[in-house]
Amino acid sequence: MDGYERVARAEDEASGLHAYISVHSTRLGPSLGGMRLWPYASEDDALHDVLRLSRAMTYKSAVARTGLGGGKSVIIADPRDKSDALFEAMGRFVEDFAGAYITAEDVNVGIPDLRAVRRITSHVTGLSVEEGGGGNPRAATALGCFLGVGAAMLEATGSADLTGKTVAVQGLGSVGYGLAEHLVRSGARLVAADVNRERVERAIAELGAEVVAPEDVYDVECDVLAPCALGGVLNDDTIPRLRCTVVAGAANNQLLDEHRHGEMLRDRGILYAPDYVINAGGVINISCELRPGGYDPELALQRVNSIPKTLAEVFARAREQGITTHAAAQALAEAALAAGPAASGRS
Repeated sequence: MDGYERVARAEDEASGLHAYISVHSTRLGPSLGGMRLWPYASEDDALHDVLRLSRAMTYKSAVARTGLGGGKSVIIADPRDKSDALFEAMGRFVEDFAGAYITAEDVNVGIPDLRAVRRITSHVTGLSVEEGGGGNPRAATALGCFLGVGAAMLEATGSADLTGKTVAVQGLGSVGYGLAEHLVRSGARLVAADVNRERVERAIAELGAEVVAPEDVYDVECDVLAPCALGGVLNDDTIPRLRCTVVAGAANNQLLDEHRHGEMLRDRGILYAPDYVINAGGVINISCELRPGGYDPELALQRVNSIPKTLAEVFARAREQGITTHAAAQALAEAALAAGPAASGRS
């Protein structure tokens, strides 16, 4: 497939596996990207998702200087049908890439599932610290996103202080909920939306969240909208409804059309924190597992804490060149890719 190093499909009748793996680029190192399990409506939907996600991982790793490339895997399945046999079959699929693709957690795939994958292939990250991994990378993603919200507010308003600011979090999965916890501790007022009622009730009970219906989150008057669910949520229908100053969240591929919708946000005076810059905490944490000396939590935290600096560079480039923040992030990533592995910063 043009622009991609390898895209493959696998089916295993015995386990019910139906999956894709996409390696977009190994220019800076082996491709890394999570394993997503989702009940896609069609094979075309699954293929579209894995292609977009793997490409985003290339740019995410390049901007974060992890020394890794971009890849992704998706399994077409209902989460209720998960089994060890399914993930062992997926392990055989990952092993077929001979280290060019390294997998990790993603939507509906957790550490217990990855243990089954690990029985077949060593090309697995994100396992527990006791198992030689760095633990669930979603905590690092949530922290980096929180720091990025502050950086975006600093750019947009001149202050990173979130005390009394209203942040609408769309999606209360492990990353979204972790971000919400950070926000509440910082003094922000939390508005939350999720399709899962248990998550909503937890946010009300534990975080004092105001809750809106998922379809109404775009209409909330707030300082920050933080998309933390699935992609494509910033589009022709939703952008005209936004009543925020900043969009800064952890979801991948938030812009349905990267260029046109980035321009729509800019034209409305809404600052967009490019998703693959602000949500890089997880891949940064995982990259620290792959160092020759093994996982170093202090180094991982230090690198996650650098996300605001990277965002500031993106915002400055956009401001000085009169381009969208998405275009500025792309330029930064492409410069890193052009410079090659020697400049990737991995150590």
